[in-house]
Amino acid sequence: MQQRIADELGVRPGQVAAAVDLLNGGSTVPFVARYRKEATGSLDDAQLRTLEERLRYLRELEERRAVVLESIRSQGKLDAALETRILAADSKARLEDIYLPYKPKRRTKAMIARENGLEPLADALLADPTLDPTATAADYVTEIVPDAAAALEGARAILVERFSEDADLIGGLRERMWNRGRLVSTVREGKETEGAKFADYFDFSEPFTKLPSHRILAAFRGEKEEILDVTLDPGDGSDSDDPVTDYERTIAAAAGISLERSAREGGNEGRAADKWLTQVVRWTWRTRILLGLQVDLRVRLRTVAEEAAIAVFAANLRDLLLAAPAGTRATMGLDPGLRTGVKVAVVDATGKVVATDTIYPHEPRRDWNGALATLTRLAVAHDVDLVAIGNGTASRETDKLAGELVAANPGLKMTKVMVSEAGASVYSASAYASAELPGLDVTLRGAVSIARRLQDPLAELVKIDPKSIGVGQYQHDLPESSLSRSLDAVVEDAVNAVGVDVNTASVPLLRRVSGITEGLATQIVAHRDTHGPFRARTALSDVPRLGPKAFEQCAGFLRIRGGDDPLDVSGVHPEAYPVVRRIVAKAGGDVATLLGNAPKLRSLKPQQFVDDRFGLPTVTDILAELEKPGRDPRPEFRTATFAEGVHKIADLRPGMVLEGVVTNVAAFGAFVDVGVHQDGLVHVSAMSRQFVSDPRDVVKSGEVVRVKVLEVDEARKRISLTLRLEDEPGAAVKPDRGGPRREPGRAEQGRAEQGRDDKGRGGQGRDGQARDKGRSGQGRGGQGGDRREGRSGQPGRGADRGRAPAPAANNAMADALRRAGFDVGKKG
Repeated sequence: MQQRIADELGVRPGQVAAAVDLLNGGSTVPFVARYRKEATGSLDDAQLRTLEERLRYLRELEERRAVVLESIRSQGKLDAALETRILAADSKARLEDIYLPYKPKRRTKAMIARENGLEPLADALLADPTLDPTATAADYVTEIVPDAAAALEGARAILVERFSEDADLIGGLRERMWNRGRLVSTVREGKETEGAKFADYFDFSEPFTKLPSHRILAAFRGEKEEILDVTLDPGDGSDSDDPVTDYERTIAAAAGISLERSAREGGNEGRAADKWLTQVVRWTWRTRILLGLQVDLRVRLRTVAEEAAIAVFAANLRDLLLAAPAGTRATMGLDPGLRTGVKVAVVDATGKVVATDTIYPHEPRRDWNGALATLTRLAVAHDVDLVAIGNGTASRETDKLAGELVAANPGLKMTKVMVSEAGASVYSASAYASAELPGLDVTLRGAVSIARRLQDPLAELVKIDPKSIGVGQYQHDLPESSLSRSLDAVVEDAVNAVGVDVNTASVPLLRRVSGITEGLATQIVAHRDTHGPFRARTALSDVPRLGPKAFEQCAGFLRIRGGDDPLDVSGVHPEAYPVVRRIVAKAGGDVATLLGNAPKLRSLKPQQFVDDRFGLPTVTDILAELEKPGRDPRPEFRTATFAEGVHKIADLRPGMVLEGVVTNVAAFGAFVDVGVHQDGLVHVSAMSRQFVSDPRDVVKSGEVVRVKVLEVDEARKRISLTLRLEDEPGAAVKPDRGGPRREPGRAEQGRAEQGRDDKGRGGQGRDGQARDKGRSGQGRGGQGGDRREGRSGQPGRGADRGRAPAPAANNAMADALRRAGFDVGKKG
């Protein structure tokens, strides 16, 4: 098992063995990746996550193998050769192919035929095709078998079952069909109007091996909704002159059957049983094997698509979590609304709520001046530095109000930022929010969350179930366990990559730290509340139920600022403090003066401090950490600016160059918010002059980019954009050599209807998620800088590119994303 994983990862078996031992011993992936590099040969967190998944799969395979062996053994049919084949099975599919003939099943026609004594007839005709089938079958007529036709039917059933349970044959045919076959979809009669969102799949065909995940899931969803008929064409290579397929020839060859000669080959001149055996082969293929392979490949297609969709979701979530924090700055959160008003919450630099209110600047009250006066009073009273505007209904109108607030108070030097509301309503209604903000109305909690997620997106988003953030495609078509496991791993890796201030962290944030369970996180907070802030990492041992193992796993990821030991603010693990003492002794002075002293630290040679326990990788990491203790790996906080006078889709014109924020990245391209309540699509073929295999190689969720408007379809709420600023408006985006591509504005972008009331209530999302306040669950990223222009006029990836606050889509985009396959959660 370990050798196989090593081969797949391209690493040494010893590295895998060490990692497996550590994981089996209760170590977490972040801990092993960060603090056990010597043991694993510096396997990183991505490799360890892959190892963890493969280890899970192979263990499940071994468990199933044991069940299969025991089942066959209990039947008295397990011989040495069969056991060897079972032990050699390297996948679940192969194991099930071998097990199929021995798998307990209901009585089949073949079983009944054997009971009726017809197996010798089947064997005779297979062994000697010169026998006349009817004449030979006459010898098997009994009271139970009334005539020769019944005897031949029973013989056929026996051979069909025998051929269709040949593991080697089925495995080969399955791979051939995978490489040759195509998914074909057609619209059901009379469903054209009802299923308009699936229009690209009304007459669709594409090879299995070239199908991207979103097309697979879209076709299957169209079938589930009874709009499409989906078939898996085996690509058998048959034609009118030769009705026998390549698959049937393979079955015949495996059984030692010489097929009846076709018309192309000169007619039916053959042996007496050739025609009957040919019919048996064709019957086997068309009624048993083909149907079975279609089921198998449906599962395989869905699995491939689900894995890709989960990877997209995980990548987008990672970008959101690692968005740049604005930091400890007094922030005003505005949760926009029309009839119900704009909810206001002011939090201080630590995130503590210091004021709340509700204003009514928009329809129907239109108390613009009163709202502006209220905001001014709150901003001055609490020295507000940042204004975070939620991106739901009335967000641009509220953004205009915030702009006037900033302009009217130049002395405060405030900055306004549009912020994603992804999952805010889920948080607001949660039990944790009730405990964290007792006595605060649920509607105001959303404004608090908006303000805090600008200060620190990671710390706030961990309070929400990752699935509720809604940055995935076809989320509700994905397996719950796999999706949850993947997203939880992303959150865990993100939290531990950044580190956590143990004296300010919430329970949801602490429980994502390596080695800390929810119960232990609660104990840490309770101890902190009772005894005051922790002064040293060693004091964590005083927390009830936090034993040596938990301390080992978590201590390096917890930060203590202003504590007794200056090393406690760094990512150096307490177990390695003796190494730091030796470094300090060599450098002279003390720890405090050495921290951040880059020239002195760079003058030291890591090899001098290597010992039996801490090797070169760990010592190198320690020196890097001492140079920038407690450094935050997230990008610098930057903001984006939407174009003045561009507030709705009608304001857009082809040729406009705008600044926008990437809101989501999918296999076919990226959605970009340019501030008109309707995200535009940059198709993958409009991202670069070079071939782009993965849009995330070019852009990330939350990134600020400059785009040009190519086409605007106001009636259907579709916007086509390009990152190639030299592209001419109206020019079709040409397919590239990367396989089938859609032109901008097609089904992947989705078709939307605007129609929303002040909060967009009263609708059901495409995946059964109620629309809350008309906000898409389409998550958006954090903060960032401009996209730079590369040489030769090509869009570049500037070194100073950051993340920008990424507004989520409005109601119309929520519908579009749902129809395009993106699942959108409540409120944002």
